[in-house]
Amino acid sequence: MCRLLGYLGRPVLLDRLISQSDHSLVVQSYEPKEMTAGTVNADGFGVGWYHATRETEPFTYRSTIPIWNEVNLQSLGRYVESGCVLANVRSATAGLATDLSNTQPFQYASILGLHNGFIKDFRQTLYRPMRDRLSDLAYQLVQGLTDSEHIFATVIDELESSANLTDALHRTLDLLTEFGEKHQVPFSANLIFSDGYQLVASRYAQGVQTPTLYYLQNDPTFPDSVLIASEPIFEGKWKALPDRCLLTVDHDFEPDITPI
Repeated sequence: MCRLLGYLGRPVLLDRLISQSDHSLVVQSYEPKEMTAGTVNADGFGVGWYHATRETEPFTYRSTIPIWNEVNLQSLGRYVESGCVLANVRSATAGLATDLSNTQPFQYASILGLHNGFIKDFRQTLYRPMRDRLSDLAYQLVQGLTDSEHIFATVIDELESSANLTDALHRTLDLLTEFGEKHQVPFSANLIFSDGYQLVASRYAQGVQTPTLYYLQNDPTFPDSVLIASEPIFEGKWKALPDRCLLTVDHDFEPDITPI
């Protein structure tokens, strides 16, 4: 399991989102409160953000060391400002390598994506069915071995035939459900994706407990914004995203929640 964070709003320093709050991702890396599996998130971290003023592909900064030991992030966080940020701390699935190819967020063109959850015994169950379905482009995107990256590649594939990012996530979750039922494989898939203009998130599982996911709208600490997080990063009027639902929000900062 991992801990996820998504932000859309006024440009803010990364440090405010990642390090400064009472229950920040740094704290969640060693003292998470609501994980359904694992005890710490010490297998690396990643941050992705979009430029505050220029039309350009997002930047990612990833590391395989625990976020609490990453001194470069402290300097970066005090310098970089963005109005759209995705970040996570990682708890690696047993047997999967701790290297950059397996570290989120994943990125293709303007798309960033995060996944918290798991596909049970992925390498022995849905690894081949999911890979076999990928287009050549999406297949070549996959550099690592994780279920998370294969879900990301599937979303990229679905974007080719979907009207928008929300539809692509919905179709991906439908496909995972179909595979899970066919092969009798439980899975969980809390996702946060962005194209720089919106956040799309899911809270979803089949056959296992659904991980937590919360959202917060226009808090005084971050006015004109929406935050999405595995665990609240500070006290506030956080709301739990209902199970088996999608949340979409753009720059009107009004979350649209739809059942899957």
